[in-house]
Amino acid sequence: MLGYEIFVDGFAISSLYALGAVGFTLIFGVSGVLNLAHGGTMVVAAMIAWLVIGDLHTGVLGGALIGIIAAIAFAFATYFAAVRPIQRSRAIPKEETEIFILTSTLLWGIMIQTAIAYFFTTNPVTVPPLVPGVVHVLSVRTPSNEVLIAVLCWLVMALLWLFVSRTRAGKALLAASINPRALTLCGFELSRIHLLVWAIYGVLAGIAGVLLGTYLGASSDNIGPLTASAFSIVILGGLGSVPGSLIAAYVVGYFETITAYLVAPTLRSIPALIILVLVLYIRPQGILGRR
Repeated sequence: MLGYEIFVDGFAISSLYALGAVGFTLIFGVSGVLNLAHGGTMVVAAMIAWLVIGDLHTGVLGGALIGIIAAIAFAFATYFAAVRPIQRSRAIPKEETEIFILTSTLLWGIMIQTAIAYFFTTNPVTVPPLVPGVVHVLSVRTPSNEVLIAVLCWLVMALLWLFVSRTRAGKALLAASINPRALTLCGFELSRIHLLVWAIYGVLAGIAGVLLGTYLGASSDNIGPLTASAFSIVILGGLGSVPGSLIAAYVVGYFETITAYLVAPTLRSIPALIILVLVLYIRPQGILGRR
């Protein structure tokens, strides 16, 4: 029975990680940015959803939508405040731009964590579930909301795949991740492509954040562990590899779930860091990465 519980719970949290990691990977693949404020984006979405549902009585769906919009706004704030000024700076050598952006997004994430703790609370808050009740999955009593979370995550990722593979804008995103210079020669503006990918990232991270808030809750203290998990996932999967990130999300998610069940819930983020260190030593390019 315990094994079934780990399987069911691990699938839900892994699906959430996969959704968040896809956005994280998309940002790096298209614009070359490792966004270390990723956890902040997810927590902002959950916090805003919790706030408006409780104070403005918008209902769960209305609160979730406002939370996602807040995540999009935060994603753009990250881009314009912590990324774009460094990319355009003439004082920073081009070969050092990536490390400056990495540091900038890390500090931005710390600032947001402090702001959330000051203006909201350091205590975990829980967004009301999207659907009530329980169902039986593999003889395990599972909240219906948990099942819905996994379904929604995969539905959103399927819609993203359709967008990338079937639309002109989506194909431009794919081309930008392969050969941005050739894309500009075809008449596309990279600045607009970057704005589009940050908007998509905000949507994905916002949905993942709101769903996380309905499942495990969220607090300012979650920002670091969420970023660490996402960073570990993209490193394990291979930088810029979406299929690799999906595989890695389930590896990390299940390791964390096993740790939470068999060791202690407070230590659930430790396996992600251990996996990160091992991958850097054994296979730096990740599962499906090429660099």
